[in-house]
Amino acid sequence: MRLYRVRPGGRWLHPAVQRLGTGMSLAVALTVSGFLTPVLGWVGELNAGWYTFGAYALLCTLVGAVSRPAAAPLTGLSGWLFFNGFAVHRYAVLGWAGRTDLLRLGVFTVAALLAALPGAMPRRRIRLEVVQLADHRADDRC
Repeated sequence: MRLYRVRPGGRWLHPAVQRLGTGMSLAVALTVSGFLTPVLGWVGELNAGWYTFGAYALLCTLVGAVSRPAAAPLTGLSGWLFFNGFAVHRYAVLGWAGRTDLLRLGVFTVAALLAALPGAMPRRRIRLEVVQLADHRADDRC
């Protein structure tokens, strides 16, 4: 996968893939979380265990990889909403458990942020070396 491409005639490298904005990242995270929840229920892992927590953290990482860093709090929040509503508490009931839920929300947000940061690195400049070509046309005339 190419991370950068050169614009024709330009001296700067630009990202080859546009990152999702905050609203679109939230929509993608909510949609994929909505698909992940029944899959975990079908597998029999829709409980407050490490497997489910890791699945939602991986989901936040994958959505964060295609998003801008500003979308990380919303991506983490969507992962926490589905994990808390369907895995910790049943039947889409949300509850706040203080430090525990703050830690879960923080892990989901940091996972999305760490995946989004490489795409937000500053663009690098291309270093070109100018090579002088000898004029060989004069030799061909003889």
